[in-house]
Amino acid sequence: MVLVFVWLMAGVIAGAQRDYYNTAPTNCAGAGTIAVTIVAGPLNYLGMNPRIEDCNVDVPQPTQ
Repeated sequence: MVLVFVWLMAGVIAGAQRDYYNTAPTNCAGAGTIAVTIVAGPLNYLGMNPRIEDCNVDVPQPTQ
């Protein structure tokens, strides 16, 4: 339990360092960015530096 709390607090600090709480857009995308930073942000401090390399997802296009 203590480890989870420390992990989440490190994520909160990571979000503050990136200034997400003051400048993030007030929509679902901004809230999602903050949530992902809180959950995965400590990985940067561990030296893992997670990234999404290829975000070009082939999705079906609507018919015209």
